[in-house]
Amino acid sequence: MKLTITTPAEILVETEGVVSVRAADASGWFGIRDGHADFLTVLDPSVMSWKNGDGTQHFAALQGGVLSVRGGAHVAVATREAFVGDDLDRLAADLAAATASARDRHAQERTGTVHLQAAAIRHLQRYLETASGGP
Repeated sequence: MKLTITTPAEILVETEGVVSVRAADASGWFGIRDGHADFLTVLDPSVMSWKNGDGTQHFAALQGGVLSVRGGAHVAVATREAFVGDDLDRLAADLAAATASARDRHAQERTGTVHLQAAAIRHLQRYLETASGGP
């Protein structure tokens, strides 16, 4: 089988020779092998895995997404964000670092928004004071 994992920004995985895929949707965990019926599902945030013909296993931590099987031979995953790796411990560390970075980025954005709102209120207050002849 062929497996493709894409985000809006890039193709993360495009590989042939996949013998099985394991992923999770709202109904739970499921597996896909060569010849699977055409299929479309919405994936939960989870770690999907796949095995190549030589027995090597690979992983992708997904922020949800959509998985489709076409022609029993092509599995495609479209996700907003994913981290790919062969070592679950390393993948967990990468995911934790990315989560912390995103949390810091969101905190900075919130702080910036509060500063902008405060500046707008001060500006509006000065305008209203000037318009009313106040101090």
